[in-house]
Amino acid sequence: MNPQLMILPARESENIRLLRIPDDMEEHEAFRYATGVIAAAQEAGPNSSWEDLADALEEHGFEIIEFVMGPELD
Repeated sequence: MNPQLMILPARESENIRLLRIPDDMEEHEAFRYATGVIAAAQEAGPNSSWEDLADALEEHGFEIIEFVMGPELD
């Protein structure tokens, strides 16, 4: 089975992240979980870092995937 992936878009390209969705989670459920985890991290304060957010996502079964940004498409 192909892994399901989720892109976390960002205004700055260096802040874009790619996640592998847990195998037992459907797309809509993954979107809700990620939204909730991000909201909780933002509520924790402006001092929260990507590492804090990544840890929270990994606790919910998401895997952070390293990637190379390709050329821009029209």
